[in-house]
Amino acid sequence: MVKPDTEKERRLIVNHYRRLLHAWKPNRPEDRALVRKAFNFAAEAHKDMRRKSGEPYIIHPVEVARLVASEIGLGKTSIVCALLHDVVEDTEYTLSDIENLFGKKVAKIIDGLTKIEDIFDKNSSYSIQAENFKKMLLTLSDDVRVILIKLADRLHNMRTLDAMPKHKQLKIASETLMLYAPLAHRFGLYAIKTELEDLSLKYTEPEIYKAITEKLQETAKDRKLFINRFIYPIKKSLSRQNFKYEIFSRNKSAFSIWEKMKRKEIPLEEVYDLFAIRIIIDTEPENEKVDCWKVYSSITDNYRPNIDRLRDWISIPKANGYEALHTTVMSKDGKWVEIQIRSRRMDEIAEKGFAAHWRYKNSSPTETDTNIDRWLKRIRDMLQSNDSESLDFVDEFQGFLFVDEIYVFTPKGELRNLPVNSTVLDFAYAIHSEIGDTCIGAKVNHQLASLNHRLKSGDQVEIITSKKQVPKEEWFKYVVTGRAKTQIKYAIKEEKKKFAGEGEEKFKKYLDQIGVSDPNVVSKRLQEKYNYSSKLALYYDIAKDLIGLKEIKACCAEGSKSGWLSLFTRPFTKSKPEEQKTLSEIVMKEIKQNKSDFLVGDDVHKISYDISSCCNPIPGDDIIGFVQPDEAIIIHRTNCPEAISQMSKYGNRIIKTKWHDKETVGFLTGIRINGIDKQGFINDVVKLITEVHNLNIRSFHLDSEGGIVNSNILLYVYSIQNLNNVIRDLKKIQNVKKVERITAFKSPIK
Repeated sequence: MVKPDTEKERRLIVNHYRRLLHAWKPNRPEDRALVRKAFNFAAEAHKDMRRKSGEPYIIHPVEVARLVASEIGLGKTSIVCALLHDVVEDTEYTLSDIENLFGKKVAKIIDGLTKIEDIFDKNSSYSIQAENFKKMLLTLSDDVRVILIKLADRLHNMRTLDAMPKHKQLKIASETLMLYAPLAHRFGLYAIKTELEDLSLKYTEPEIYKAITEKLQETAKDRKLFINRFIYPIKKSLSRQNFKYEIFSRNKSAFSIWEKMKRKEIPLEEVYDLFAIRIIIDTEPENEKVDCWKVYSSITDNYRPNIDRLRDWISIPKANGYEALHTTVMSKDGKWVEIQIRSRRMDEIAEKGFAAHWRYKNSSPTETDTNIDRWLKRIRDMLQSNDSESLDFVDEFQGFLFVDEIYVFTPKGELRNLPVNSTVLDFAYAIHSEIGDTCIGAKVNHQLASLNHRLKSGDQVEIITSKKQVPKEEWFKYVVTGRAKTQIKYAIKEEKKKFAGEGEEKFKKYLDQIGVSDPNVVSKRLQEKYNYSSKLALYYDIAKDLIGLKEIKACCAEGSKSGWLSLFTRPFTKSKPEEQKTLSEIVMKEIKQNKSDFLVGDDVHKISYDISSCCNPIPGDDIIGFVQPDEAIIIHRTNCPEAISQMSKYGNRIIKTKWHDKETVGFLTGIRINGIDKQGFINDVVKLITEVHNLNIRSFHLDSEGGIVNSNILLYVYSIQNLNNVIRDLKKIQNVKKVERITAFKSPIK
């Protein structure tokens, strides 16, 4: 093993620290001294530690501190906390040590940043990262800087993810995409949000990411020439009006380009709006709105706007404080171009979000202040009222991370923002939980509307309540916001608690009648058999006579036949045998002890698996395996949206998986063909698949209208290369215009 060059590493660490100071630019010597003290303490604590990349560990907290200073704009306390954020978790120093050296405030933030020890708990159904995420959000009630520092920590981890093994890359990237990128968006950190999304795409869809970034590089020169031509008349107009301004272009992110490709079902070559023009003006706060509209007027003097694409977030800022005018205009070359108009203050808030917003905040509260405060209060309310497991919590929290919003008015004209597709019931719960619980309907624009009536921007809503109303299970279908779902669940749970005691007593009496001694075993089997999520739900149904002596007897009879009940019936006649390990325990033990991959198609492990129907992977696809709660192993493609969602929650159930080299079974997959409806079209397609490639077709569905034919085909292939060859040759058929793989389908597809 090569001994590290101590002097070279020392210089490397010092250079990183100088970059931090350059980004921060401290004004007072005492502030610089405090940060230096934190740096020295962290460097000493981590002196023998290294990252997976092999570099000294101290570089990570220094880089996180630099991100906190430069990209979020926080001050000395946050920089100190960023430098110390891993000390308590990874070294022998305690929170008391931190408090004694740096004070209570720093210690409290560090406590919020300290993660739960990553131990797989076989008796728990929640994932470790979900619990960590919940713990992190609990600190919102104390100090929002915890979230901002955590986002910087996640960004640096994503930037250095190459050193991690692939299955961990997928877990971390999926978690980032599902939780951290939306959270950055909600705090207005658009630059961080965009980079987190792009880096997540880099690991979940490496080929797509590479293709898009290479395309952007290839077209950079032509794009620059087009932009210079486009902005020339705008610059002349603004200079003539004596505006102090800056104009530049920003490439659309690889992630947003990929989302558009999926949404519109178009190839990369047909995505033309690969960039946006940004105009930033220097103007006084009181003149911002007028001057931005003057700039808009100058633009439309030169180019024709698309009125449907005008977005005024100056009059009504987004909930996270974002302000700007967005318009899309037609260039002289016949291409649509998006233009964003901002003041210097608006631009800094757009880039640095929450922190910049508070720096610009004046003494009187603004509508933006109210929106952010209201959002934070809703998070705190949810955290305080929520007693469900962490995975339920994370699902509910995602309801707070909607990107698209609508604006709705109360009867007194107060503005409320809600996610798109929100209903009357969502609005009622946004006002107050008690109003939501007792809501029976509403007047929307003075017209009666039902609970599930979907609202749109500009609606004025008056809620109608009744003291006799109580929340119902069907209400879950009516709402989209996390707050509403959480409160409905809580109210229904409280209602069930009233009857649970009665149900438990009845249950025990039933067991006494049939001579069973252990209610825990029987209740567990009843929950499994009838799909109850908890004992509370089971006891509620027993109290309501939906489950009775007949069902319990039948369940116990099954238990006697299978053997699981024999130990719990009176009298005891056998000693308890050694408890058998579950499949989950066996697999997790094997994964921990054996670094080799789980081979799909290989019978060495003697473990059954199912191919996921949501993405239908075939040999050659990058895949991942999940141990499900029912102990089945499900194989997904790594870029499957469902897999990404699962990896963000159940990271400790991931099994590294790959196809077996000798796999010869045909796998069902689908292709979609678009073309010109000419005689012989079907014959050409079928002949190529069945005769040229010798593959079996499972189903063939075809629609023809207006001379255009759309065909969906299910067929059996042996590998991704096999499928790619078929797609390549189909594209060569004269009247075929487009061929693509279908990943999610049900047989037969239509």
